[in-house]
Amino acid sequence: MVFKGTESRSAEDIACAIDAIGGHLDAFTTKESIAFTAKVLDEKLPAALDILADMMLRPAFRLDDLEKEKSVVLEELKMDEDNPDYLIHDLFSHGCWPDHALGRPIIGSKETIESFDQAKLRGFFSRTFQPSNMMVTAAGNLRHEQLVELVAERFADLQPGAPRAADPVPRHHASISLRDKPSLEQVHLCLGVGAHSMADSRRFAGYVLSTLLGGGYSSRLFLKIRERLGLAYSVFSDLSLYADTGCLSVYAGTSLESLEQVIECVLAEFRDLKANPVSDEELRRAKDHLKGSLALSLESTSSRMSNLARQEKYFKRNYSLDEVTGQIELVKASEINELASEWFHGERVALAVLGDLQGFQVDHGALSC
Repeated sequence: MVFKGTESRSAEDIACAIDAIGGHLDAFTTKESIAFTAKVLDEKLPAALDILADMMLRPAFRLDDLEKEKSVVLEELKMDEDNPDYLIHDLFSHGCWPDHALGRPIIGSKETIESFDQAKLRGFFSRTFQPSNMMVTAAGNLRHEQLVELVAERFADLQPGAPRAADPVPRHHASISLRDKPSLEQVHLCLGVGAHSMADSRRFAGYVLSTLLGGGYSSRLFLKIRERLGLAYSVFSDLSLYADTGCLSVYAGTSLESLEQVIECVLAEFRDLKANPVSDEELRRAKDHLKGSLALSLESTSSRMSNLARQEKYFKRNYSLDEVTGQIELVKASEINELASEWFHGERVALAVLGDLQGFQVDHGALSC
């Protein structure tokens, strides 16, 4: 709705203004953040901040625009329902945190989308968009002092608000979620366990563990499930960390006939990581893959800008690439084993399965690790 117009600009005015300076506007929402971004030539920074500040401080939230946008988002919701890769992760998150916002899809539901009105939108906006809850980050050919001056000038009208109430700490659930969708050719699964928060010092060991488990072409799950057994085309692990919780998950797309075997392959690797130390060669390969991926991910100004924001949000400081890679280098095989021994227990394993299940059932007894 912020893109639909402000008190002084229409949606067309915003589009023309950013095009006139050869720039690009975008926005995205994660589980814990809302971001509005602009990418422009360095000399157009003041003009870009003018546009962004107007959008973020003075959105119009016109009723006719709201009704049209609700229809657009409902179509996006249908698109997500048709995308099993997206849907399985929403199903898994809901099973992990059924009583918390982390377990809800970012886009909402048909009921919540249809319930939005001007009052709800303005209420959320006034509670959320206030100085104590906002940050500005930038990357590129700029001077920090100039950026501070421009932001202070453009956002001078932003008034302090009441402090936001702290959200309840989410509790991870080891749920089993099965959703039958006969129209799908594949069965999609997510299997995982609760993990630590983003700021936990063990995060580097956690990322190395996830990498050697399913983070590359030489990872254990890729080699075993795809290359040796031919049970899946796509299989990978992911460590998702948030302000006060986290989750290690494994995704795979397979056939109904291979589903139980794929689940057992994942659980077997969980058991092995607990029982046996990681070899020096495998640890070296995982560290190098992780460091290389991290360095390549920071090659654009947009990714550097996002990384600055993420670090400020969770750590209140900026970790250089050398610092991060140095911490990755310090990870020991014994730390991988300790994390695996803490995380991988049958009573902690959550599972979500989506597809033409034809009566497939599974209980926690089959998830022992």
